[in-house]
Amino acid sequence: MITELSILIPCYNSVCLDTVKRLQQLCERVAYDAPDGFSYEIIVADDASTDTLSLEQNQAISLLRNCTFLRKEQNTGSAATRNYLADHSRYPWLLFLDSDMQIPGMDFIIRYLPYDQYDVVNGGIAVGGSPNPSNLRYLYEKHSEPRHTIDHCNAHPYQQFRSTNFLISRACFTHCRFDERFTRSGYEDVHFGKQLCETRATIMYIHNPLILCTFESNDDYIIKCERNLQTLHRFRDELSDYSPLLTLVRHLSPVAPLIRLTHRLLGPLERRHLTSHHPTLPLFHLYRLGYYLSIRS
Repeated sequence: MITELSILIPCYNSVCLDTVKRLQQLCERVAYDAPDGFSYEIIVADDASTDTLSLEQNQAISLLRNCTFLRKEQNTGSAATRNYLADHSRYPWLLFLDSDMQIPGMDFIIRYLPYDQYDVVNGGIAVGGSPNPSNLRYLYEKHSEPRHTIDHCNAHPYQQFRSTNFLISRACFTHCRFDERFTRSGYEDVHFGKQLCETRATIMYIHNPLILCTFESNDDYIIKCERNLQTLHRFRDELSDYSPLLTLVRHLSPVAPLIRLTHRLLGPLERRHLTSHHPTLPLFHLYRLGYYLSIRS
């Protein structure tokens, strides 16, 4: 049973004071009921946010019991920020959570505590909020849910790893840190899954999701996806067996010149449609493929 826990939250231009208050409430409840005691800390690290309003509100985190807000002076990306959080934590178990998610129920923390026999425990995410067929991120996440079932993830634990919501022992993290070459968001968690495989870390996926309820605009999501694809292209050799897109690219190599030509001619029209109020997933997948193949080495 886990009795000492560091909860670590990287953030950038987001207010997570309410999330920290919620987590503190849950931890205090565990500590009150735990016969053998329970110690915790909650640390939020801001990756040099530019939004002064969110910074001002997050400063109040340090006024809460067992909670700390740290501000980095230079933006170095989520991979380096997670390592930074681990370096500033004290307890033998680390729970990494994204800042833009909602915490369901009253047993989120306690569900993790019995799994101290594993190196890593991943609680996953669930898509919440009202159905929104005009939002591309919402459509993509809902369509992807069948690929992230507990059974499927436990059958392919390293390939399915996502860093949104996971517990890891400090001993394991010491040997398997996030690669700080990933200075921009995207695929650092895929690379981390590969490192977990190489170190033969034991992983268990459980049903303990955070809830994704906030979806960026279609314009912002396309920009984010394009940035992620540039990262994937940079690390394509290292991630070749961990990305379905790279597998598809290998299979389609004979027709890659045709796909590039099509993207050059139709890509702007596809992008305009995807950023409209009527995006479609098949076109999104086609755009991603064409965009990736059009990236110059």
